Amino acid sequence: QVQLVESGGGLVQAGGSLRLSCAASERTFSRYVMGWFRQAPGKERKFVAAISGSIGTTAYADSVKGRFTISRDNANNTVYLQMNSLKPEDTAVYYCAAAPYGSTWYNWYNKVHQYDYWGQGTQVTVSS
Repeated sequence: QVQLVESGGGLVQAGGSLRLSCAASERTFSRYVMGWFRQAPGKERKFVAAISGSIGTTAYADSVKGRFTISRDNANNTVYLQMNSLKPEDTAVYYCAAAPYGSTWYNWYNKVHQYDYWGQGTQVTVSS
């Protein structure tokens, strides 16, 4: 069982930045694909970014490319989401998720149902 705890959310003005962190309890952390998803009120949960295990290959939703950066620190079992140039439409609860790494991960990294473990979420609010 992998436990995930997000932090770093908050209220920020449009154009500002935030960095989200997700701490994992799993000592084999490097063997997991880590993803960030977000869910706005009344909407479905959507993919934001993902990063593979030890190599750290990344993938992003088109809506955040060039503004958000996902990274991981395998020594400290933590994944980050640096969010720059924030927009009001980025407002949502952001969730960290984990799935065991597989060679075909690039086929499913953006699919909610492929992730086995989820954090409790952290609220990000961007004011205009």
